[in-house]
Amino acid sequence: MNHLAHALLAGHNDDVLLGSLMGDFVRGAIDRELAVGIRDGIALHRAIDVFTDAHPLIVEARAHFRPPFRRYAGILLDIWFDHLLARDFAQWSTTPLATFNVRVITVLDREHERLPQNLQRFARYMRSHGLLATYADREVIARVLAGVGSRLKRDNPLADGLVEIARLERLLGEVFAAFYPQLSHHARMLRAAQATGADAERNARMPWRVHGNRD
Repeated sequence: MNHLAHALLAGHNDDVLLGSLMGDFVRGAIDRELAVGIRDGIALHRAIDVFTDAHPLIVEARAHFRPPFRRYAGILLDIWFDHLLARDFAQWSTTPLATFNVRVITVLDREHERLPQNLQRFARYMRSHGLLATYADREVIARVLAGVGSRLKRDNPLADGLVEIARLERLLGEVFAAFYPQLSHHARMLRAAQATGADAERNARMPWRVHGNRD
């Protein structure tokens, strides 16, 4: 899944949202100096990616892409699914997309100094181009695909990816409609487990208190 989906699947905690957005920009072991919520967000991002990549619906959808697009089917699906999510955002969230977009930008602006440099650059790009809300625009998706393709080291067909997506558009819409509710449920379960773990970690750090009267 791409940036909009990861942000929405992070739930209502701003630190988890921040960590979820950081997930594409940090590698390796998660820094234990980060706030618990940010660590949870990074871990959530990674768990969502694992669940998505291994899901039978996604595996089957990738197989429908023709060469040379099949090699990049994961990228194409991630970005197209963000388009479908943005286009029908009211179906998946009670918060309007424009309002949600403001929340994301506000969190990134507030935590600017804590962001990895590459995420700082992306946050500026988001702000100047109206992302994530403009993912609902097909022309924006075409530009996003071309931009991703230009950053890859080897030659690739991503700039023409929308042509291949159009060939599979009905199928991909059906896959997204079937898959996203399952992913959303999985993310809720992961967040609930993280919240339980975070509470236990906070309690472990608290000094013991004696309640009631002493003899």
